[in-house]
Amino acid sequence: MPDTANPDSIDLDELIDEFDTAPARLTIDLGALADNWREMARSSGSARTAAVVKADAYGLGLEDCGTVLYKAGARDFFVAVVQEGVTLRTYAPDARIYVLSGVWPGQEALFYEHGLVPVLASEEQLAFWMSVTAEHGDHPCALQIDTGFNRLGLGLDEAIAFADDVSRPASFSPVLVLSHLQSGDTPNSPANEQQLQAFRRVAEAFEGIECSLSASAGIFLGPDYHFDLTRPGIAVYGGEAVNGVPNPMKPVATAEARIIQIRDAKQGETVSYGGTHRLTRDSRLAIVSAGYADGYMRALSGSGVPLRQTQGEGAFGFIAGHKVPVVGRITMDLTIFDVTDVPQNAIAAGDYIELFGHNIPLDDVARAGGTIGYELLTSLGLRYERRYIYPDD
Repeated sequence: MPDTANPDSIDLDELIDEFDTAPARLTIDLGALADNWREMARSSGSARTAAVVKADAYGLGLEDCGTVLYKAGARDFFVAVVQEGVTLRTYAPDARIYVLSGVWPGQEALFYEHGLVPVLASEEQLAFWMSVTAEHGDHPCALQIDTGFNRLGLGLDEAIAFADDVSRPASFSPVLVLSHLQSGDTPNSPANEQQLQAFRRVAEAFEGIECSLSASAGIFLGPDYHFDLTRPGIAVYGGEAVNGVPNPMKPVATAEARIIQIRDAKQGETVSYGGTHRLTRDSRLAIVSAGYADGYMRALSGSGVPLRQTQGEGAFGFIAGHKVPVVGRITMDLTIFDVTDVPQNAIAAGDYIELFGHNIPLDDVARAGGTIGYELLTSLGLRYERRYIYPDD
Protein backbone atom coordinates (compact mmCIF):
# COMPACT_ATOMS: atom_id res chain seq x y z
CA MET A 1 0.00 0.00 0.00
CA PRO A 2 1.31 3.50 -0.76
CA ASP A 3 2.13 5.79 2.16
CA THR A 4 -0.59 8.45 1.72
CA ALA A 5 0.81 10.46 4.61
CA ASN A 6 3.93 11.09 2.57
CA PRO A 7 2.97 12.50 -0.86
CA ASP A 8 6.43 11.82 -2.22
CA SER A 9 5.89 8.08 -1.73
CA ILE A 10 2.61 7.89 -3.67
CA ASP A 11 2.67 6.08 -7.01
CA LEU A 12 -0.13 7.78 -8.92
CA ASP A 13 -0.34 4.82 -11.31
CA GLU A 14 -1.55 2.72 -8.37
CA LEU A 15 -4.29 5.21 -7.57
CA ILE A 16 -5.66 5.97 -11.03
CA ASP A 17 -7.54 3.60 -13.30
CA GLU A 18 -7.37 5.44 -16.62
CA PHE A 19 -10.52 3.75 -17.93
CA ASP A 20 -12.54 4.73 -14.86
CA THR A 21 -11.48 8.37 -15.17
CA ALA A 22 -11.31 8.80 -18.95
CA PRO A 23 -13.26 11.65 -20.58
CA ALA A 24 -14.48 9.18 -23.23
CA ARG A 25 -14.17 5.43 -23.14
CA LEU A 26 -14.85 2.45 -25.35
CA THR A 27 -15.57 -1.07 -24.14
CA ILE A 28 -15.00 -3.79 -26.73
CA ASP A 29 -16.54 -7.17 -25.94
CA LEU A 30 -14.30 -9.63 -27.75
CA GLY A 31 -16.41 -12.55 -26.57
CA ALA A 32 -19.38 -11.06 -28.45
CA LEU A 33 -17.10 -10.50 -31.44
CA ALA A 34 -16.10 -14.17 -31.47
CA ASP A 35 -19.71 -15.28 -31.00
CA ASN A 36 -20.82 -13.10 -33.92
CA TRP A 37 -18.15 -14.59 -36.16
CA ARG A 38 -19.21 -18.12 -35.17
CA GLU A 39 -22.83 -17.23 -35.93
CA MET A 40 -21.85 -15.99 -39.38
CA ALA A 41 -19.84 -19.17 -39.91
CA ARG A 42 -22.89 -21.23 -38.95
CA SER A 43 -25.06 -19.17 -41.32
CA SER A 44 -22.53 -19.74 -44.10
CA GLY A 45 -23.34 -23.45 -44.16
CA SER A 46 -20.72 -25.49 -45.96
CA ALA A 47 -18.76 -22.44 -47.08
CA ARG A 48 -15.60 -21.51 -45.23
CA THR A 49 -15.90 -18.20 -43.36
CA ALA A 50 -13.30 -15.44 -43.46
CA ALA A 51 -13.05 -12.38 -41.21
CA VAL A 52 -12.83 -8.87 -42.63
CA VAL A 53 -10.57 -6.76 -40.39
CA LYS A 54 -9.85 -3.77 -42.62
CA ALA A 55 -9.83 -0.21 -41.25
CA ASP A 56 -8.27 -1.33 -37.96
CA ALA A 57 -10.96 -4.00 -37.54
CA TYR A 58 -13.74 -1.48 -38.24
CA GLY A 59 -12.18 0.92 -35.75
CA LEU A 60 -12.04 -1.54 -32.85
CA GLY A 61 -8.39 -2.61 -32.99
CA LEU A 62 -6.73 -4.93 -35.47
CA GLU A 63 -4.40 -6.63 -33.00
CA ASP A 64 -6.99 -7.56 -30.37
CA CYS A 65 -9.83 -8.33 -32.79
CA GLY A 66 -7.56 -10.25 -35.16
CA THR A 67 -6.17 -12.34 -32.31
CA VAL A 68 -9.61 -13.30 -31.01
CA LEU A 69 -11.02 -14.06 -34.46
CA TYR A 70 -8.02 -16.27 -35.19
CA LYS A 71 -8.56 -18.11 -31.89
CA ALA A 72 -12.25 -18.48 -32.77
CA GLY A 73 -11.27 -20.36 -35.90
CA ALA A 74 -10.88 -17.82 -38.72
CA ARG A 75 -8.09 -18.81 -41.10
CA ASP A 76 -8.91 -16.42 -43.95
CA PHE A 77 -8.72 -12.67 -43.40
CA PHE A 78 -9.30 -9.62 -45.56
CA VAL A 79 -7.54 -6.29 -45.04
CA ALA A 80 -7.65 -3.14 -47.15
CA VAL A 81 -3.97 -2.23 -47.45
CA VAL A 82 -0.67 -4.07 -47.24
CA GLN A 83 0.39 -2.43 -43.95
CA GLU A 84 -2.67 -3.93 -42.25
CA GLY A 85 -1.67 -7.34 -43.57
CA VAL A 86 1.86 -6.99 -42.22
CA THR A 87 0.48 -6.12 -38.78
CA LEU A 88 -2.08 -8.91 -38.80
CA ARG A 89 0.48 -11.57 -39.72
CA THR A 90 1.92 -11.40 -36.19
CA TYR A 91 -1.47 -12.34 -34.71
CA ALA A 92 -2.62 -14.82 -37.36
CA PRO A 93 0.56 -16.78 -38.10
CA ASP A 94 -0.77 -19.39 -40.52
CA ALA A 95 -3.82 -17.59 -41.88
CA ARG A 96 -4.32 -16.62 -45.50
CA ILE A 97 -4.44 -12.82 -45.58
CA TYR A 98 -5.92 -11.10 -48.63
CA VAL A 99 -5.10 -7.44 -49.41
CA LEU A 100 -8.10 -5.88 -51.14
CA SER A 101 -6.26 -2.90 -52.66
CA GLY A 102 -3.97 -5.22 -54.59
CA VAL A 103 -0.27 -4.56 -55.10
CA TRP A 104 1.77 -1.69 -56.46
CA PRO A 105 5.44 -1.43 -57.51
CA GLY A 106 7.64 -1.29 -54.45
CA GLN A 107 5.28 -3.39 -52.30
CA GLU A 108 5.94 -6.80 -53.81
CA ALA A 109 8.63 -7.76 -51.30
CA LEU A 110 6.13 -7.30 -48.44
CA PHE A 111 3.74 -9.78 -50.05
CA TYR A 112 6.44 -12.42 -50.35
CA GLU A 113 8.02 -11.76 -46.95
CA HIS A 114 4.73 -11.84 -45.01
CA GLY A 115 2.83 -14.35 -47.12
CA LEU A 116 0.12 -11.90 -48.17
CA VAL A 117 -2.24 -12.46 -51.09
CA PRO A 118 -2.90 -9.47 -53.38
CA VAL A 119 -6.42 -9.09 -54.72
CA LEU A 120 -5.83 -7.99 -58.31
CA ALA A 121 -8.54 -5.74 -59.69
CA SER A 122 -7.30 -4.32 -63.00
CA GLU A 123 -5.40 -5.17 -66.16
CA GLU A 124 -2.50 -3.04 -64.87
CA GLN A 125 -2.27 -4.97 -61.60
CA LEU A 126 -2.52 -8.28 -63.45
CA ALA A 127 0.31 -7.38 -65.79
CA PHE A 128 2.49 -6.15 -62.95
CA TRP A 129 1.92 -9.23 -60.78
CA MET A 130 2.61 -11.61 -63.64
CA SER A 131 5.94 -9.85 -64.18
CA VAL A 132 6.70 -10.14 -60.46
CA THR A 133 5.96 -13.86 -60.30
CA ALA A 134 7.90 -14.48 -63.50
CA GLU A 135 10.95 -12.92 -61.86
CA HIS A 136 10.58 -14.01 -58.23
CA GLY A 137 8.59 -17.26 -58.46
CA ASP A 138 5.07 -18.44 -57.88
CA HIS A 139 3.03 -16.63 -55.24
CA PRO A 140 -0.75 -16.84 -54.71
CA CYS A 141 -3.08 -14.05 -55.75
CA ALA A 142 -6.82 -13.43 -55.98
CA LEU A 143 -8.89 -11.87 -58.76
CA GLN A 144 -11.57 -9.26 -58.17
CA ILE A 145 -14.38 -9.32 -60.76
CA ASP A 146 -16.93 -6.54 -61.21
CA THR A 147 -20.37 -8.11 -61.70
CA GLY A 148 -22.42 -4.92 -61.59
CA PHE A 149 -21.00 -2.67 -58.88
CA ASN A 150 -18.83 -0.46 -61.12
CA ARG A 151 -16.24 -0.30 -58.40
CA LEU A 152 -13.06 -2.38 -58.37
CA GLY A 153 -12.59 -5.39 -60.58
CA LEU A 154 -12.05 -6.80 -64.02
CA GLY A 155 -15.08 -6.56 -66.27
CA LEU A 156 -17.06 -9.73 -66.78
CA ASP A 157 -15.96 -10.25 -70.37
CA GLU A 158 -12.34 -9.40 -69.49
CA ALA A 159 -12.38 -11.95 -66.69
CA ILE A 160 -13.83 -14.75 -68.79
CA ALA A 161 -11.37 -14.04 -71.61
CA PHE A 162 -8.53 -14.12 -69.08
CA ALA A 163 -9.76 -17.46 -67.72
CA ASP A 164 -9.55 -18.89 -71.23
CA ASP A 165 -6.13 -17.39 -72.00
CA VAL A 166 -3.77 -20.35 -72.25
CA SER A 167 -0.78 -18.03 -72.67
CA ARG A 168 -0.74 -16.73 -69.10
CA PRO A 169 2.43 -17.75 -67.19
CA ALA A 170 2.47 -21.00 -65.25
CA SER A 171 3.82 -19.04 -62.28
CA PHE A 172 0.56 -17.08 -62.08
CA SER A 173 -1.57 -18.83 -59.45
CA PRO A 174 -4.96 -17.36 -58.49
CA VAL A 175 -6.35 -19.10 -55.41
CA LEU A 176 -9.60 -17.13 -55.21
CA VAL A 177 -12.01 -15.30 -57.50
CA LEU A 178 -14.29 -12.81 -55.78
CA SER A 179 -16.93 -10.19 -56.43
CA HIS A 180 -19.10 -7.97 -54.26
CA LEU A 181 -22.86 -7.37 -54.10
CA GLN A 182 -24.00 -3.79 -54.53
CA SER A 183 -27.43 -4.31 -52.89
CA GLY A 184 -26.96 -7.28 -50.59
CA ASP A 185 -28.44 -5.26 -47.72
CA THR A 186 -31.73 -5.06 -49.65
CA PRO A 187 -32.90 -8.69 -50.06
CA ASN A 188 -35.62 -7.97 -52.62
CA SER A 189 -33.34 -5.98 -54.95
CA PRO A 190 -33.24 -7.53 -58.45
CA ALA A 191 -29.56 -6.58 -58.62
CA ASN A 192 -28.73 -9.47 -56.27
CA GLU A 193 -30.03 -12.12 -58.66
CA GLN A 194 -28.42 -10.36 -61.63
CA GLN A 195 -25.03 -10.33 -59.94
CA LEU A 196 -25.44 -13.93 -58.80
CA GLN A 197 -26.01 -15.09 -62.37
CA ALA A 198 -23.04 -13.06 -63.61
CA PHE A 199 -20.80 -14.50 -60.91
CA ARG A 200 -21.90 -18.03 -61.73
CA ARG A 201 -20.54 -17.45 -65.24
CA VAL A 202 -17.24 -16.37 -63.69
CA ALA A 203 -17.16 -19.40 -61.38
CA GLU A 204 -17.67 -21.72 -64.34
CA ALA A 205 -14.91 -20.02 -66.30
CA PHE A 206 -12.48 -20.39 -63.40
CA GLU A 207 -13.40 -23.98 -62.63
CA GLY A 208 -11.28 -25.46 -59.86
CA ILE A 209 -10.55 -22.09 -58.21
CA GLU A 210 -12.41 -21.12 -55.05
CA CYS A 211 -15.04 -18.39 -55.36
CA SER A 212 -16.42 -15.77 -52.97
CA LEU A 213 -19.37 -13.42 -53.49
CA SER A 214 -20.92 -12.63 -50.11
CA ALA A 215 -20.01 -10.27 -47.33
CA SER A 216 -22.27 -10.02 -44.24
CA ALA A 217 -25.48 -9.14 -46.07
CA GLY A 218 -24.97 -11.73 -48.79
CA ILE A 219 -24.66 -14.49 -46.22
CA PHE A 220 -28.24 -13.78 -45.13
CA LEU A 221 -29.44 -14.14 -48.74
CA GLY A 222 -28.96 -17.90 -48.46
CA PRO A 223 -26.84 -20.80 -49.73
CA ASP A 224 -26.95 -19.81 -53.40
CA TYR A 225 -24.78 -16.82 -52.53
CA HIS A 226 -22.23 -18.59 -50.32
CA PHE A 227 -19.97 -20.37 -52.84
CA ASP A 228 -16.67 -21.51 -51.24
CA LEU A 229 -15.82 -18.61 -48.96
CA THR A 230 -17.90 -15.90 -47.25
CA ARG A 231 -16.49 -12.59 -46.02
CA PRO A 232 -18.48 -11.20 -43.05
CA GLY A 233 -17.50 -7.77 -41.82
CA ILE A 234 -19.99 -5.39 -40.15
CA ALA A 235 -22.11 -8.21 -38.68
CA VAL A 236 -19.09 -9.55 -36.81
CA TYR A 237 -18.71 -6.15 -35.13
CA GLY A 238 -22.37 -6.07 -34.09
CA GLY A 239 -23.72 -3.81 -36.81
CA GLU A 240 -26.79 -4.23 -39.00
CA ALA A 241 -26.11 -6.01 -42.27
CA VAL A 242 -29.63 -6.07 -43.74
CA ASN A 243 -32.07 -3.19 -43.97
CA GLY A 244 -35.47 -3.38 -42.34
CA VAL A 245 -35.05 -6.50 -40.23
CA PRO A 246 -34.10 -6.94 -36.56
CA ASN A 247 -30.36 -7.18 -36.05
CA PRO A 248 -29.52 -10.68 -34.73
CA MET A 249 -25.91 -9.87 -33.81
CA LYS A 250 -24.56 -9.15 -30.34
CA PRO A 251 -23.35 -5.59 -29.61
CA VAL A 252 -19.56 -5.50 -29.51
CA ALA A 253 -18.66 -1.85 -28.84
CA THR A 254 -20.00 0.44 -26.13
CA ALA A 255 -18.97 4.12 -26.26
CA GLU A 256 -19.45 6.35 -23.24
CA ALA A 257 -18.65 9.95 -22.36
CA ARG A 258 -18.20 11.45 -18.92
CA ILE A 259 -20.47 14.15 -17.57
CA ILE A 260 -18.34 17.21 -16.83
CA GLN A 261 -21.16 19.34 -15.48
CA ILE A 262 -24.89 19.23 -14.84
CA ARG A 263 -26.44 22.65 -15.07
CA ASP A 264 -29.90 24.13 -14.61
CA ALA A 265 -31.34 26.23 -17.41
CA LYS A 266 -34.56 28.20 -17.61
CA GLN A 267 -37.46 27.89 -20.01
CA GLY A 268 -36.84 30.14 -23.01
CA GLU A 269 -33.04 29.98 -22.81
CA THR A 270 -31.04 28.60 -25.73
CA VAL A 271 -28.44 25.85 -25.88
CA SER A 272 -25.06 25.59 -27.66
CA TYR A 273 -23.71 27.35 -30.75
CA GLY A 274 -26.14 29.51 -32.67
CA GLY A 275 -28.81 29.18 -30.00
CA THR A 276 -30.66 26.77 -32.29
CA HIS A 277 -32.40 24.91 -29.45
CA ARG A 278 -34.72 26.93 -27.23
CA LEU A 279 -35.85 25.26 -24.01
CA THR A 280 -39.59 24.80 -23.63
CA ARG A 281 -39.34 24.06 -19.89
CA ASP A 282 -36.97 24.54 -17.01
CA SER A 283 -34.32 21.91 -17.71
CA ARG A 284 -31.29 20.08 -16.43
CA LEU A 285 -28.49 19.70 -18.96
CA ALA A 286 -25.57 17.28 -18.82
CA ILE A 287 -22.46 18.45 -20.67
CA VAL A 288 -20.32 15.46 -21.61
CA SER A 289 -16.75 15.21 -22.86
CA ALA A 290 -17.19 13.86 -26.39
CA GLY A 291 -17.84 15.59 -29.67
CA TYR A 292 -17.19 15.35 -33.36
CA ALA A 293 -13.43 15.03 -32.75
CA ASP A 294 -14.35 11.69 -31.15
CA GLY A 295 -16.44 10.55 -34.10
CA TYR A 296 -19.67 11.62 -32.41
CA MET A 297 -20.50 13.54 -35.53
CA ARG A 298 -22.05 16.98 -35.73
CA ALA A 299 -24.92 15.62 -37.83
CA LEU A 300 -26.19 13.85 -34.66
CA SER A 301 -27.02 17.25 -33.14
CA GLY A 302 -30.52 17.83 -31.84
CA SER A 303 -30.85 21.06 -33.83
CA GLY A 304 -28.95 23.52 -35.96
CA VAL A 305 -27.76 21.10 -38.66
CA PRO A 306 -29.33 20.57 -42.12
CA LEU A 307 -30.35 16.98 -41.39
CA ARG A 308 -32.80 18.07 -38.69
CA GLN A 309 -34.85 19.87 -41.34
CA THR A 310 -35.77 16.53 -42.91
CA GLN A 311 -35.31 14.12 -40.01
CA GLY A 312 -36.81 15.27 -36.75
CA GLU A 313 -34.84 13.75 -33.91
CA GLY A 314 -31.14 13.82 -33.25
CA ALA A 315 -29.24 11.20 -31.28
CA PHE A 316 -30.04 9.89 -27.83
CA GLY A 317 -27.79 8.74 -25.01
CA PHE A 318 -28.60 6.47 -22.10
CA ILE A 319 -28.05 6.91 -18.39
CA ALA A 320 -29.67 5.58 -15.20
CA GLY A 321 -32.32 3.68 -17.13
CA HIS A 322 -33.37 6.63 -19.26
CA LYS A 323 -32.91 7.63 -22.91
CA VAL A 324 -31.80 11.25 -23.02
CA PRO A 325 -31.76 13.43 -26.16
CA VAL A 326 -28.92 15.47 -27.55
CA VAL A 327 -29.89 19.14 -27.48
CA GLY A 328 -28.35 21.88 -29.58
CA ARG A 329 -25.31 21.47 -31.73
CA ILE A 330 -22.59 18.94 -30.98
CA THR A 331 -19.22 20.68 -30.80
CA MET A 332 -15.66 19.47 -31.24
CA ASP A 333 -15.17 18.21 -27.68
CA LEU A 334 -18.58 18.48 -26.01
CA THR A 335 -22.16 17.27 -26.36
CA ILE A 336 -25.17 18.40 -24.33
CA PHE A 337 -27.91 16.00 -23.25
CA ASP A 338 -31.25 16.91 -21.71
CA VAL A 339 -31.44 14.91 -18.45
CA THR A 340 -34.48 16.70 -17.01
CA ASP A 341 -36.48 13.46 -16.86
CA VAL A 342 -33.76 11.54 -15.02
CA PRO A 343 -34.23 11.64 -11.22
CA GLN A 344 -31.90 14.29 -9.83
CA ASN A 345 -30.32 11.97 -7.28
CA ALA A 346 -29.71 9.23 -9.92
CA ILE A 347 -26.86 10.98 -11.72
CA ALA A 348 -23.97 13.30 -10.92
CA ALA A 349 -21.00 14.94 -12.54
CA GLY A 350 -18.41 12.24 -13.24
CA ASP A 351 -20.99 9.65 -14.32
CA TYR A 352 -20.98 8.29 -17.86
CA ILE A 353 -23.64 8.54 -20.55
CA GLU A 354 -23.75 5.71 -23.10
CA LEU A 355 -23.42 7.06 -26.64
CA PHE A 356 -24.07 3.67 -28.22
CA GLY A 357 -23.91 0.09 -27.02
CA HIS A 358 -26.36 -2.31 -25.37
CA ASN A 359 -29.01 0.33 -24.66
CA ILE A 360 -28.60 2.63 -27.66
CA PRO A 361 -27.98 0.50 -30.76
CA LEU A 362 -25.07 1.56 -32.95
CA ASP A 363 -27.21 1.77 -36.08
CA ASP A 364 -29.94 3.82 -34.40
CA VAL A 365 -27.32 6.45 -33.63
CA ALA A 366 -25.93 6.24 -37.15
CA ARG A 367 -29.39 6.75 -38.65
CA ALA A 368 -29.89 9.85 -36.50
CA GLY A 369 -26.78 11.23 -38.21
CA GLY A 370 -27.89 10.22 -41.69
CA THR A 371 -25.23 7.55 -42.02
CA ILE A 372 -24.53 3.87 -41.28
CA GLY A 373 -22.91 1.95 -38.45
CA TYR A 374 -19.81 1.30 -40.56
CA GLU A 375 -19.00 5.01 -40.66
CA LEU A 376 -19.72 5.59 -37.00
CA LEU A 377 -17.41 2.76 -35.90
CA THR A 378 -14.57 3.61 -38.24
CA SER A 379 -14.72 7.31 -37.28
CA LEU A 380 -14.00 6.74 -33.59
CA GLY A 381 -11.25 9.13 -32.53
CA LEU A 382 -8.05 8.47 -30.64
CA ARG A 383 -9.24 9.94 -27.35
CA TYR A 384 -11.32 6.98 -26.21
CA GLU A 385 -9.68 4.99 -23.46
CA ARG A 386 -10.24 1.41 -24.51
CA ARG A 387 -11.01 -1.65 -22.44
CA TYR A 388 -11.08 -5.07 -24.09
CA ILE A 389 -13.15 -7.83 -22.50
CA TYR A 390 -11.74 -11.17 -23.61
CA PRO A 391 -13.89 -14.31 -23.92
CA ASP A 392 -12.40 -15.81 -20.74
CA ASP A 393 -12.75 -12.64 -18.64
